[in-house]
Order: sequence, then structure tokens, then C-alpha cells
Amino acid sequence: MDAATALKSAAAVLHRPADILPAYFLTPAVPAITRVVAFFGLAFAYLYLETTGRLARFRAELAARDLEPPPAAETDPEAFDAWVREVTPLVETVVTPTTVAILAVTLLATVVVSVVLAAVAAAAQLSASHARLRSERGTTAALRGARRHWLSILGLRVLETALWLLVLAGVGLVVGVVSLVSTLVAALVVLAAIPMTVGLLVVIRLTFVFATVAVVVDDASFGDGVRGAIGFLTTNPMAAGAYALIALGGLLALGAVAGALAVGGAGALVGVLGFVLLSPGLDLVKTGFYGDYRGTVDPPSVPEAPTSQRLKAGLYRGVGEMFAFVRRHPLLQVVSLSVAVGGFAVGWVAVEPFLGTASTSIAERLADHDPLFAAIEFGANNWTVAVSTAFAGLVLALPAAVALFFNGFVFGVVTRTEETLPELLAFVAPHGVIEIPAFVVAGALGLSLGGAGWLTARGRMSVDALADSLERAFWVAVGLGVLLFIAAVIEGFVSPYYYQPFL
Repeated sequence: MDAATALKSAAAVLHRPADILPAYFLTPAVPAITRVVAFFGLAFAYLYLETTGRLARFRAELAARDLEPPPAAETDPEAFDAWVREVTPLVETVVTPTTVAILAVTLLATVVVSVVLAAVAAAAQLSASHARLRSERGTTAALRGARRHWLSILGLRVLETALWLLVLAGVGLVVGVVSLVSTLVAALVVLAAIPMTVGLLVVIRLTFVFATVAVVVDDASFGDGVRGAIGFLTTNPMAAGAYALIALGGLLALGAVAGALAVGGAGALVGVLGFVLLSPGLDLVKTGFYGDYRGTVDPPSVPEAPTSQRLKAGLYRGVGEMFAFVRRHPLLQVVSLSVAVGGFAVGWVAVEPFLGTASTSIAERLADHDPLFAAIEFGANNWTVAVSTAFAGLVLALPAAVALFFNGFVFGVVTRTEETLPELLAFVAPHGVIEIPAFVVAGALGLSLGGAGWLTARGRMSVDALADSLERAFWVAVGLGVLLFIAAVIEGFVSPYYYQPFL
């Protein structure tokens, strides 16, 4: 398979997104799931401080102190040291060995869960890619492949990281030893080592890129995946090089978009393009190359209908599926709204002791508002949050509930500490009537997927039925994207301005 055929095959698969993209919606879902660990760790630390009375002492001392450094502290080191000595006891009230231990365990658990879930997601995504390149159902393959291959892919990632560290440590050690003899020789060694090190790291990266594909395509073990990748690289260097160039071009294109949008602060769109286009596209290309090497791919053809017509039909279907989901599950909408309102109430109450020492201002946040870039950022960020909330719910619904509660909590804190509450309410009202219900529906979708995942784990629902739920969830997410795009346009171009003559 040449590069042009691999790209055409990837495009043909992506023209039918409902059977491939649900697996890639796991990418933003992984951080939403790992946040559950952080959430409970912080909650445990909070309960410890509250039950031991340390938090009450902290609040009392915080209210009695002025935390602002004295003006002389900016120029006088002694004045700054005196201010630090005054503030240190306040910090030590809450930063104790117990809280440090709780936070350390939480951080470690978060990292471990994140790494494991990333391997699970990669196994699902590559399995979906291989299935679609065989004209088979991708969502079902994703669910089965995630369970079957995640451990092998995790092992490959750990091994690759270890090899990278070994290479970099070895080069650093050599340079360090040589520098003891001669600085000039060390500089020459560095110049010679840079291209060699980069080349070696590229070879390692390519090997493990195709090793993960080999695990899925060959249904292979950890070691057989590495051997399969080495065999592919030695017999198909042109295909491997073509993939490397395609991947580099894709990353450079995404980087160019990121650079252009960074000027106006619309970086969230880059993340959306990453998990909707670049990541699935590259997975399909490398799986196509390796699958052709193994003779296991038979890519589907591109649909005959024009792209614009299919895009329009897809958006209409997404909106229809979204409203149908709301009608089918009214109780889930109530539960989702209740969790979000509960989070808002907790945030409103929890921030009360800090009123007067902390404040927010919608006017300051809108000081450098650019309507176009803001609309892009709001739309992309909000849709990413909606997708992550919904698909993270697949893990027994808990991440979706935590996301709803946390977002409500943050909004409660921001509302309670707002300096000009009428201005904040006036800003939120026009787009909030669309955006807030969309988040509620996303939360309900996450709860629904959690129920389906639980039934599947208990053996009361088939994998194919869960795949049906995921594909319906994809279309609901498309409908949510339409709503959130409309809300983002209003938030960018209307919400910051319309009320100013009145307030």
C-alpha cells in the first residue's frame, strides 16, 4: 500500500464517523475519568482538615490577616522575609504531613490511572481502526479490543519510555564524563551526539508506533508486537518513512493552526481537531500500512453522496437524536440537573468563609474580549467538556456525575464571589439558556452510558448492544455540538455587549 492509498482508505473510513469516532471520544474522556481520583483525594484532604479543626483555624487566621505583601517587600529582602515568616504559620495550619501524604497518594494514583486508561483508549482506537479498514464494525471491535489488548499496549509504552530515558541518560553520562577532561571535546561530542540521538529516538518511536499496531492486527502479545514491528520496518522502510512524513506534516499543520489561534486565545479548537481528525487519521494510516503488510485490510469505499450533503444530513441527524434522547430519558435529565444544582449550592456555601478575601469579576475577564476568537474558544471548549462528560460516564456513570457536580460547584463559587452579580447574570443569560441545558443533556448521556456499561459488565447486555448505545451517543454529541456552537456565537458576539447600556 502506498501513501496515497493509505490516505484514501483513512478518508473513506472517516466518511462514516459514527463507527470510528466514538472510540476517539475516549481521548478527552480519559482526563475526565482521572479527575475523579483527584476529586476524591481533595475531598478526603478537606474532610481531614475540617474534622481536625485545622480548616476552621485557617479561616479565622485568614480573616484576621492581610496577605498582601507590604510595599517594601518588593525592594527590601528583609521586609519580604519578615512577611514570609508571618504567613508561614498560616500555611502550616493546612499543609501538614497528613495532607501532604494524602495529596502525594492522590497524585500517584491519578498518574497511574491516567496511564492505564490511555492504554485502554489506544487499544480501543486501534482495534476500531483495524476493523473499519476490514469493512467490519468498528465500535464493537473497539470494545473487545480495549479489553483484549490494553495490557500489551501499556507494556509497550512503559518499555518505550524506559528506552528513551536510557538513551538520554547514556548520552548525558558520556557528555558529563568527557566534560571533566575537556570542555572543547565535550562540545564536539554534543554536536556529534545530537543527530545520532535524534535518529535513535526516531527509530525507537517508529518501532513502538508499529508495535502497538502489530499487537492489534496480529492479535499478538507484547513481545510478538515488537518483533512484528521490526519485521515491518526492515521490509517496508518506504511505508514507515511515508507514515513518518504524514505524521510530521499533520503535527506541523496542527501546530500552525495552534499558532494562528493562540494569538486570539482559541486553543481549544486544536484539541478538537486532534481527537476528531488527526489522531484517527494517523491511526488509520499506520494501521493501513501494517495491515496491508499482513494482508488483513480491505478498506471501504467512499460514499457517493457529496461531502456537504452528508455533513448536513449528519448535523440534522445529530439534532434529532439529541431531542429523541431527551424525550426517552426525562428522569436522567432531572437527575443530571439535580447533581449540577447540588454542586452549585455546595460551591455557593463553601466559599462563604472566603468572601472579602477572594473575588471574581466578569468585567475583568472580558477586558480583552475578541468576539470571533472567543466564540471559537467557547464552542470548542464547551463541546470538548460535553463529549468528555458523556463518554467518561461509560465507567459506571461516576465520572459524569463528578463532572456535573464540579462544574456546578465552580459556577456557584464564581457567582457568589462576583463583584457585580447583575452584570454576570446579564452576561450568562443569552447563551446560558442554550449552554446549560446542553451540559445537562451531556451529563444525562454520561449517566445513560454508565448504566449500559454496568449492564454489559454484569452480562445483562451484549457488547453489540453497548456498541449501539455508543453510536447513538455519538449522534447525540453531534447534536450537542450544534447547540453549543450556537451558544458560543451568542456568547462571543452578543452576551458581552447587549446589556451595557442598561447596567
